[in-house]
Amino acid sequence: MNTNHSIISGRVWKFKDNIDTDVIIPGKYLRTTDMSVFASHVLEGIDPGFPKKVKKGDIIVAGKNFGCGSSREQAPLALKHAGVACIVAESFARIFFRNAINVGLPIIEAKIDCEEGDIIDIDLENGIVKTKNASYTGTKLPDFLREILADGGLVEHRKKKVQP
Repeated sequence: MNTNHSIISGRVWKFKDNIDTDVIIPGKYLRTTDMSVFASHVLEGIDPGFPKKVKKGDIIVAGKNFGCGSSREQAPLALKHAGVACIVAESFARIFFRNAINVGLPIIEAKIDCEEGDIIDIDLENGIVKTKNASYTGTKLPDFLREILADGGLVEHRKKKVQP
């Protein structure tokens, strides 16, 4: 994974529309705060082998309404701790969108055409996703959201702001 200058490069895992938070991390695992438990069960409802296949730096590409369902913050945490470097989706459920930013998981809204296993490059600063065949312009994150991501999430961002 390359994260220089807001560029994220990684291997693609593809998912369809309406991936809900119950599928991202099933409710039966929410009683723990152990991030390795979340990571070891992430997206297993859609692809039981996914937790073992996903590698640090991989990217999820999905359709519309990614992260719909409950407001559980554990969903983006599970993806982040499984190694997912970024999520590209046509659209995100609003609460998931902000939870992802708050936990430091980069996301970008863009409709792109690629295949599972492709390597893509994401320029968060400019809102551009490059595949092997094309370049797509997505929704550019505002500077303040990119700053929160760069700091590793909202808690780290706030700590940085209050330190002398």
